[in-house]
Amino acid sequence: MKFIAHINVMPLKELLDPQGKAVNNNLHNLGLHQVQDVRIGKHITLNIEAANKEEAEKLTHDACKKLLANQVMEAFDFTLSEA
Repeated sequence: MKFIAHINVMPLKELLDPQGKAVNNNLHNLGLHQVQDVRIGKHITLNIEAANKEEAEKLTHDACKKLLANQVMEAFDFTLSEA
């Protein structure tokens, strides 16, 4: 079966996000003062061939833990759907 994993990797909430802070400041400079607490992360899409959904979830989780997210500084979550 074919699956598509949509992965979001974000900085941990406890850590400063310098890129998000810079974007937030520039949005304020553009007059968009209603925008608060910008956080910048990554969105990753994987096409996966797996026997079932459980195997695809395990593969996605392993990819995130081993390569896609730095767990010291980032958290990840994902959704999985059939392709």
